[in-house]
Amino acid sequence: MKKKRASVLLTSLLLSALMLTPDLGITAKAGGVGVASVIGASDEDDQDEIEKAQESAQAIQENAEKTDGAGTSYVAGYSSDLVMANVSKTLNVRTEPSDSAEKAGVLYKDCGGRILEQKDGWTKIESGDLVGWADDDYLLFGEDAKELASEVGSEVITVTTNALYVRSEATTSSDSLGVITKGDQLDIIEDLGNGWISVEYDDEEGYVQAKYVTTDFRLDAGETLAAIKLREEEAKKAEMTRQREAVQADGDEVKLLAALIQCEAGNQPYEGKVGVGAVVMNRVKSAAYPNTIYDVIYASGQFTPALNGKVAEVYNSGKISDSCMQAAQAAINGETTVGGATHFKRVGHHDGGYVIQDHVFW
Repeated sequence: MKKKRASVLLTSLLLSALMLTPDLGITAKAGGVGVASVIGASDEDDQDEIEKAQESAQAIQENAEKTDGAGTSYVAGYSSDLVMANVSKTLNVRTEPSDSAEKAGVLYKDCGGRILEQKDGWTKIESGDLVGWADDDYLLFGEDAKELASEVGSEVITVTTNALYVRSEATTSSDSLGVITKGDQLDIIEDLGNGWISVEYDDEEGYVQAKYVTTDFRLDAGETLAAIKLREEEAKKAEMTRQREAVQADGDEVKLLAALIQCEAGNQPYEGKVGVGAVVMNRVKSAAYPNTIYDVIYASGQFTPALNGKVAEVYNSGKISDSCMQAAQAAINGETTVGGATHFKRVGHHDGGYVIQDHVFW
């Protein structure tokens, strides 16, 4: 069984985590939300919009449960103590700076951490819950680490107020695209530097007021031996369930992938939808990532709509477009419009690769 990644790097707050319930529905876990008012409203906002925002926030609250110690956290992606794994699969992390020392855990492709100490060609790192020594020959430092981090990491905003409008333009008098609530996260497109940040919201560009959010750089982290053992035990139990309910589980994976596609590429052409599905399936087939659709989608530090609860919301609503369902099935069947790509970002945030409307795949 390939790994399911542990929580990303440590600095701050709890993030939404998601899991399959016994009946194969998907539920979201997030920080609690108590909405007294909606931030970012203008004087022109009417009472109906306020009420809709509050109802939306309340619905999210009712589908959420505060996590205890199971959150995902972050690292300053361009700090001088940044270190990145330079491997195609996995890198052993040891308890001491020696190949003969016991294993503390592993780093995977795209994982990062921070430097604690260096000695004799070895570096002691902290990567999520994993602390130990890694061989310098398989690590990247300095500018090389920053370059890789910028490709595989994500800049995100986290809402710090009870509820916040996402606007169509960088002004409170513009139309509202929707509302996000405390603890919700969105990928950053650009910090405009004028008190507004442009973000990806339901596959559109939206704007939020910077004073009501925090910004972080998110990277994948390593996994301790204890976490690996626990995950493998859970995987065995899950496999027994899948074997008993094979038909339903297969259909569930199509629906789950389609929900992700709708969140990431709902307004993109069909080729772009298949591209997102293909990225997930290419990861499933790769030894560097988990080997199930669910584990790939919910790997820490990867797909923001999965981690912030949006995928679960779409999945549970059943309101998934036919084109997204078709694209998901096509990707599962082996179709790809992006070759063997395992990453994608908004155009302008990566050089090279396959460009399909607003996304670049590589």
